[in-house]
Parts: sequence; C-alpha cells; structure tokens
Amino acid sequence: MTAAAVAACKPEAEVLKLSGNTMGTQYNVVAVPTGGALDRAAVSAAIETALADVTAEMSNWDAGSEISRLNASKAGAPVRLSPALANVMQNANAVHLASDGRFDVTVGALIDLWGFGVADVAPNIPADSAIADAMQRAGQGRVLDLQGDVLTKQTDGAEIYLAAIGKGHGVDRVADALRGLGITDFMVEIGGDLYTAGNNPEGTPWQIGIESPVAGQRGLYSVADVSNLGMATSGDYRNFFEADGTRYSHIIDPATGRPILHDTVSATVLTENAMLADAWATAMLVLGRERGLEIAEAEGLAVTFIDRDGEGFKTTESSRFKALQA
Repeated sequence: MTAAAVAACKPEAEVLKLSGNTMGTQYNVVAVPTGGALDRAAVSAAIETALADVTAEMSNWDAGSEISRLNASKAGAPVRLSPALANVMQNANAVHLASDGRFDVTVGALIDLWGFGVADVAPNIPADSAIADAMQRAGQGRVLDLQGDVLTKQTDGAEIYLAAIGKGHGVDRVADALRGLGITDFMVEIGGDLYTAGNNPEGTPWQIGIESPVAGQRGLYSVADVSNLGMATSGDYRNFFEADGTRYSHIIDPATGRPILHDTVSATVLTENAMLADAWATAMLVLGRERGLEIAEAEGLAVTFIDRDGEGFKTTESSRFKALQA
C-alpha cells in the first residue's frame, strides 16, 4: 500500500519531518507547528515509544511479542488480551463480519504457504492438499472465539497475522502520541497507511496521492482530499510472482485459500482512523469492485476502486467517497 503526500511546504525550519524503520517498512511524520517551535527530540521519543509498544504487542516477526505468545498458545486456553490488542481484534471481528468474511486475520498460514509471509518460503504455487490443510487452521469466525478482552483459539495451529490492520493501528498510536504533545496539524504514514490532522504546511487541507497501479513503476494516479481521516490503499501490483502467464499477488482470498484473480487491482479507503482504513482496504480488494461497492454503500464507506480495463484502468467511487471529495 502506498500513498504520497501532495503539498508544498513552508521553509524547512518551520516544519518537523521525522522518519525511520518500523514493522518491516518505514514511517514518515510531518508535524506543523502552530505555536512555538516543536521539540524534535521530544516528538521523536514519543513516536519511537508508541511504535515500540505496538511492536511488542502485535509483531509476528518478534517471537516475544504478545501476538506471538498468543499464537503459540493451545486451543481451548483462554488468553486475556492487552487493551490495545483487544481493541484491534474487536475491530478485526467487526470488519470480518461486515465483509462476507473476506477480511480475515487467520490467513497467515496461507500467506506463508504462498511465500508472502514470515516463513522462509519462496513464492510458489502450493499443492491443493497443502492449501486445504492450511485452510483448516484459518477462518476467523471458526478458529477464534473473542469474548470482550478474552480470546480462545478453537483450533490448534491457528495463528493471527495482523499485517492488514496492524500498520494502520500503529499510525493511530503515533497520532495519539502527537496529540498528547499538543500537536494539532500533522500527517503520520507507515508503509502507505496514514492519518492526517488539521492542515498541511501551507495551512490548507491535506491532499494525498493515490499511486498508479502499475507494477514496476511509481506514479501518481489521482489525488484525494484527506483531512482528519485515515487512509489506506491495498493493491495487487507490488508484491506478487508470475507463473505460467498468471500473476499471483499476496492478497489471499480466505474463501479459496488462493490469491485474488479478479480485475480490481487497487482499493483505497478513507475512514475515521487508519486502523479501519487499513482493514477495509484489504477487505475491499479481496471482495473486488462489484461486491465491494455493494458493501461500501451499505456500510457508508468511502472507497475508490481501480480496475483493469483493457490496456488501461477505470475508477469507481462509492457515494461517500464522492461526497468527501466534493
């Protein structure tokens, strides 16, 4: 998922820009001073603390994280979640139910199997029997039972993989940290998921570029007005492999255990926070434009779909997306 901020800037000294590595990608923060100068060291420390907390709770790459310990637990053993992880899982369940089950945090075994996950597996087309076996350990509504802040795995070997919601949650945590310092105008971005608040350095609403869905290129497809909203784009054009003339992306359909193959190549969602934008962008891409648009209209979601159309692309926007851009 990729988005680029589109805004001219005041002189560099007046705007604080910070970046670094997190969650296997990079974060970028732009903070605009509205009173006196911003304390770079204090802002940097707040960002790093927020991200370290998210990693300790939700990183599948950290064997000592809360989510890794949960994944190692046995079926039938209730586990009380931290408030942050409980909140993420409750929202994951809500999106799962509203998306015909197409958003699913238990597809990690399938992502690994296809060579897109944390396991050291080269991208490949798995055997049907291997896909069937992995699907026995997936299915969020079947293999997990969440009651408030207590989660019980129903199936041994079931694992939770938060890549499609965790980066957005990390954005929100950094945004909270900035607000805690009294900063009101800022943009936080992690791996393409982002949240904006207030105004950009020019004193006008933030505008964010939606990337062109062309593999091997970095270009701007369109620009969206994004003020006090989370935004995420999910696409099939960055992480994929090709075999026998077919492109297999990292976007796995939980209903089939296989990468999506429909014509929707990108889905961008604007919503009240980055966590939900992150989750819904993945869900919308898995669903594809036709069913995704139906759900977007029913849920009042701001979504824009980009579909292959011959040699080019076509765009379809939900009513809420159109209203936000009017």
